[in-house]
Amino acid sequence: MNKSDQMSFFGFEPGGVDKPKNAGRPRLVKPVAVPPAAAMPMAAPVSAALADAPAAPSLNMAQAPSNLPSPPERPHAMTEHEAMAQALAQHPDFRVLRRLVPRSDYGAVNGQATRRVIVLDTETTGLDSKSESIIELAMLSVLVDAVSGLPVGPVSIYESFEDPGKPIPPQITEITGIDDAMVQGQRIDDAAVNAMVQEADLVVAHNAGFDRPFVEARFPVFASKAWGCSFQGIDWKKEGSGSAKLEFLASERGWFYDAHRAQVDCHALLQVLASPLANGQTGLSRLLAGAGQTRYKLRATGAPFEAKDKLKARGYRWDGEGRVWWCSLASDAALDAECAWLRAEVYGSRSARVQLEAQDSRVQYSSRSGLLSERVV
Repeated sequence: MNKSDQMSFFGFEPGGVDKPKNAGRPRLVKPVAVPPAAAMPMAAPVSAALADAPAAPSLNMAQAPSNLPSPPERPHAMTEHEAMAQALAQHPDFRVLRRLVPRSDYGAVNGQATRRVIVLDTETTGLDSKSESIIELAMLSVLVDAVSGLPVGPVSIYESFEDPGKPIPPQITEITGIDDAMVQGQRIDDAAVNAMVQEADLVVAHNAGFDRPFVEARFPVFASKAWGCSFQGIDWKKEGSGSAKLEFLASERGWFYDAHRAQVDCHALLQVLASPLANGQTGLSRLLAGAGQTRYKLRATGAPFEAKDKLKARGYRWDGEGRVWWCSLASDAALDAECAWLRAEVYGSRSARVQLEAQDSRVQYSSRSGLLSERVV
C-alpha cells in the first residue's frame, strides 16, 4: 500500500491481486461546479444513458476468491461505456478515470543498454520494523531502457503472504483487507526473493524509508543493493502534482485502482514512474540517475526553540529520541543552500555546528548509519 497513507492512519507523517472483474471500465469523475444541461449539448444524452446503465460491480479484494471467473459482459456493454467515456472526456467539466490495468510485458528489448529495477511494496503488522512483521511482500522486476527510461520486456512478479506469528491488528486488516486466516501457515520463499533481488541494479519503493528496514531485517540480500524512493526522491510538488501520494499521482495520469494491497500498488507505481515528468524524463530515469548520488541527513543541532515553526514549515522533522530537527538533502548544492538558510534564518549571528550524515544509495532509507561529520554554519 501507499505507506504515506498507512502512516497517516496512525497519526505519523511519512519521510495482490488478480485483475479486477471490471478492469478497463472507466470511472466518471464529475466536478462540483457543472453548467446546466442546456449549456451542455453533448452531456444530456450521455447523462440519460448513465441513468439507465447498470451499476458497476464492486470487488472486495480481501473477500473475493481469486480463482472465480469474471461474470460475462454483454457483448455491447463495453462499447456503451466507452462511448459514454469518450463523450464525457470531450467536455471541459468532466474527467474520465480508467481502471489501471497491470502490464505483464512492456515490449521488445531490441538489444539496447538496460538496467534491472525492482518495484517493491510491503504490508506489515505495524510501523516499527524492530517490533512488527511483514505480512505481504510484492515485487515487480523489469528492465529499464537506459536511454528512454521506459520499461522494456516481460515483468517478473513475486508475491506472497507471511504468517507473522501473532494476530494482525484490526486497524491493519481495515486498511489492507488482510486477516489472520489469509496468512495462516504462509511463508515468503527466501530462495525466490534472493534470486530476484540479486539480479537487480536498483530497488524502488514509494516511501522506501518504511519498506527498506522491514525487508532488510527479513532478507539480508536487500542491504547490498542500491535503493531509490519515489516518494522522497522526486519533488512531486515541483513537478506540478498536488500530492505525492501514489493514488493521487495515478489519478492525475487518468487511472484509478483498488489500493492497499502490495502487488497492485507495485503495478500502479511502475506505470506512474514510466510516465514523463515535466522535463520529459521518466521517474525511472530520475531514480536511476539519483542512485549514484550521495544524500545528506542534516541535523540542526542546537537550534533555538523559537525557530521550531520555521524549521517545521521548511520541512524539517522532529527526532524525539535525539531531540533534534532534521531534514534530508539530495545533493551537495542542496546542502550548501540549506546551511546558508540555517545561518540566516535559524542561528543568526551565533556560531553553530550542524551534524551531517552522508548516505550513499546502499545506506539511504535503511536503519543503518552513513558517514557522520560536522559542519560550521
